[in-house]
Amino acid sequence: IDAAIRARVETGIFGYGRAPQALIDQIVADMQAYYGWTIKPEDVLFNPGVVPGFNLVLAGLMTAGDGLALQVPVYPPIFNAPKRWQLQHLADPFVETATGWEVDWARFGATVKPAKALLFSNPHNPIGKVFTRAELEQVANACLAAGTVIVSDEIHCELLFDAKRHIPIATLSPEVAANTVTLMSGGKTYNIAGLKASWAIIQNKALRDRVAAAAYGIGDGCNLFGFDATLAALRDSTDWRDASLAYMQANRDHLVRRVAADLPGVTFKSPEATYLAWLDCRALGLGEEPYDFFLREAKVAMNPGPDFGAEGKGFVRLNFGCPRATLDQGIDRLAAALTRR
Repeated sequence: IDAAIRARVETGIFGYGRAPQALIDQIVADMQAYYGWTIKPEDVLFNPGVVPGFNLVLAGLMTAGDGLALQVPVYPPIFNAPKRWQLQHLADPFVETATGWEVDWARFGATVKPAKALLFSNPHNPIGKVFTRAELEQVANACLAAGTVIVSDEIHCELLFDAKRHIPIATLSPEVAANTVTLMSGGKTYNIAGLKASWAIIQNKALRDRVAAAAYGIGDGCNLFGFDATLAALRDSTDWRDASLAYMQANRDHLVRRVAADLPGVTFKSPEATYLAWLDCRALGLGEEPYDFFLREAKVAMNPGPDFGAEGKGFVRLNFGCPRATLDQGIDRLAAALTRR
């Protein structure tokens, strides 16, 4: 990736550009190789990030007053999307179990029934859930029955642990593919999000044309460096990806042990994917949001749970995609703050 960016600098050409055919071909090949998913080059639309991507999709598909279904708690830009576009906020909370997070399928079906679209996160941010094929089929069937378009944020699709496999929801059937917009990027896996490059896969031409029309002149295309970095990532950097993923899985396991040993009153479900831990601090009885307490008393900045919806009250999101020494320093500070209070 570094070499690709340097090579772009050496050209001295920084004008408008379009996606290299090699990048389009790489994405098509990767979908086939990783997921058995046959797509065409014309199914791929580029945009400057998954968040701009799903907002542009909503702009193309929705009108004010339409219903947008979400599973909560959820990544703040997803949670805030209904307000941004003056849509009905149709929230379906996850059910917490002893081992993880589940979906109340009867309630989910009722939630998506009046929705024009479902803004779906898989793997899920912040809870780190990887949906099984059976779960994805229930999501897809409910949406097909309701006529609800699936807008699937799959940006963490390469960051799965314990040999789990990502299943793009669009791969379930041709009918599901025709009802789905899939959003992907190398941004999270390869730490190139700031270069502003991602893509949507839309196999339904009518749907694709609506999204392309909404994006035209606003968010069509990517940063020129982002194209080069993404191609270098997908084509040439999978050895780095695999090593990084093994390191993050070890970090996750280390975090599980250290939270249990050193942060009494804090719990979390070990994530199946992402480099994010959804820490439950409700039992601490802090009398304030744990984000505020830990930022002030430990000088550790995490993400405030309420930003992910009301279900996030009493939680924080911690990023363990960092050097082990940094992770340990943060946990040591959290532990010391709890001891002092």
